[in-house]
Amino acid sequence: MCGFVGFLGGSSKEEAPVVLERMADTILSRGPDDSGVWAEDTGIGLAHRRLSILDLSPAGHQPMVSASGRYVIAFNGEIYNHLDLRTALKKFGSGGTLGFGWRGHSDTETLLAGFVAWGIKATVERCIGMFAFAVWDRKEHVLTLGRDRLGEKPLYYGWQGSGGGASFLFGSEIKALKAHPSFAAEINRDALCLLMRHNYIPAPHSIYRGVFKLPAGSLLAVSLDRRDPVIESYWSLMDVAISGNRSLLEGSPEEIVDELEILLKSAVRQQMMADVPLGAFLSGGIDSSTVVALMQVQSERPVKTFTIGFNEKGYNEAVHAKAVAHHLGTDHTELYVTPQQALDVIPKLPKLYSEPFADSSQIPTYLVSQLARQKVTVSLSGDAGDELFGGYNRYVITQKRWNAISRVPRGIRSLAASAIRSMSPSAWNNLLGLLQPRGIDIGEKLQKGAGVMAAQSVDDLYLGLVTHWEPARLVIGGWEPATCLRGNRLSLMGLNDVQRMMALDTITYLPDDILVKMDRASMGVSLEGRVPFLDHRVVEFAWRVPQSMKLHDGIGKWILRKVLYRHVPKELIERPKMGFGVPIDSWLRGPLRDWAESLLDESRLHREGYFHPAPIRQKWAEHLSGARNWQYHLWDVLMFQAWLAENEV
Repeated sequence: MCGFVGFLGGSSKEEAPVVLERMADTILSRGPDDSGVWAEDTGIGLAHRRLSILDLSPAGHQPMVSASGRYVIAFNGEIYNHLDLRTALKKFGSGGTLGFGWRGHSDTETLLAGFVAWGIKATVERCIGMFAFAVWDRKEHVLTLGRDRLGEKPLYYGWQGSGGGASFLFGSEIKALKAHPSFAAEINRDALCLLMRHNYIPAPHSIYRGVFKLPAGSLLAVSLDRRDPVIESYWSLMDVAISGNRSLLEGSPEEIVDELEILLKSAVRQQMMADVPLGAFLSGGIDSSTVVALMQVQSERPVKTFTIGFNEKGYNEAVHAKAVAHHLGTDHTELYVTPQQALDVIPKLPKLYSEPFADSSQIPTYLVSQLARQKVTVSLSGDAGDELFGGYNRYVITQKRWNAISRVPRGIRSLAASAIRSMSPSAWNNLLGLLQPRGIDIGEKLQKGAGVMAAQSVDDLYLGLVTHWEPARLVIGGWEPATCLRGNRLSLMGLNDVQRMMALDTITYLPDDILVKMDRASMGVSLEGRVPFLDHRVVEFAWRVPQSMKLHDGIGKWILRKVLYRHVPKELIERPKMGFGVPIDSWLRGPLRDWAESLLDESRLHREGYFHPAPIRQKWAEHLSGARNWQYHLWDVLMFQAWLAENEV
């Protein structure tokens, strides 16, 4: 796990090392163990920061030149099956006609050897792993960028500057590109619209004009002779979902559960490969408990597990994690976080996430990464279990209620939705009084229910569920780009309503929110995070599992539960789903109030000129009064405002 940066064109070979080192220094936390730069007079420069995980010797140093001398690579990630690839490469004559022999045992060297033997695309298609890379072909003078199938590792790119002095910049984080002298740093108001809708900026867009994210499962080729990047997809979740649904697994439920357990064990075993201390995040939920259980059953010593807890009611899963850890016999570490410890993370967020990002669970994710880094360098997580096996509540709601609701004439549904919205959530709570279940905000749930009733289709329903602001009313001078959720919807032929939601979550929310959050939080403390559920073999298998084995009798992740209950008693797991969050709503009315008021000041908003102040000030007033809980909407604006203050040019 590392970070890399580079450029093509615009700098001389003499000045390149200085520029490259300055760019690489911005991502020091991604690779504190080693660094390297490489450049030649063809106009290409690469720099690398290394977090040593495999082959800690100098043989793993990057940028790395292939034994043949043709390719030079800067690589970030892990190829979990690289030893199998080395075995396959022996057929081509190790140290023979293709001119490569093994200098060390790093996966980067394996990747280069594959490029020589099979070509870049064919090698990537053979890889099981998470990765992003930049490779320069010294023979063809072509730069190729690549990103893993599900988008675990980030990769930004874009032309900056003009004329003969223009540079094609690329790297693991935007702040590294920004350190190049050609970088213009012009804020993209269209991307700001997307941030306000989703709380993240979806690929291929970024917060800066002319800078893009390489889509997951893609390769990009560019050269000084052919400056328009050519992007090619080598793997598509959409294709996997459609083809998987057409060839569902046959056999008894027990047999399919057996197959899943074998496959997950294999994925976990491969991802336990490391030359440094390794552990796992454990929340006590289904996903992380499954990963830890399969780690422990394949480990000769107690697995190191980590969790954080909160004393605030409704936000603490540490007690459940501790019970699971005790049952499995792991070496468990927990930390109960004080409000002040959590609040102290907030000033770090603009630098940690070098483009604005507003999923508030970024705070506990950073804290648990910080805790784990005290004892390990690699940590496995349970991310992606919800998307692959039907864990989100919206899937259950859609399956149980949407068909019935959609049969009611839309006019009647719209009237009912309007009637609900005519009263504030607090008014509904007061009206219902003792009928309100303890700890449940009925008023807010009714408001969400009104959105469901007003939806015209399942796509509209899904868009409503993942929408925060309607950005046209908020962002000054911005025009919301079309995405696969709005304006350029995917066909996803043959998938039912729930399957469409699951596919869209895996294509959008997972790589652009969940994985961004994990990557930046873990890399911010020099910790490598790994996600066994995103082994592409597991993903492809999951899309062949019948839906009845994912959502069964109104319960999500049925098949995953069956695997887990072979290792952990059911009673330790069964409880209502709890998000990994912090009490932002009450903090904004309390310890964060002055900080938020400063960032949301009306005169400041006018002066900066990115937002119409009125809707923001209205929501802020309603939130402070307790009339509404606008924590997520306000956090979107606050995270941009905090990022802007850190990055003003």
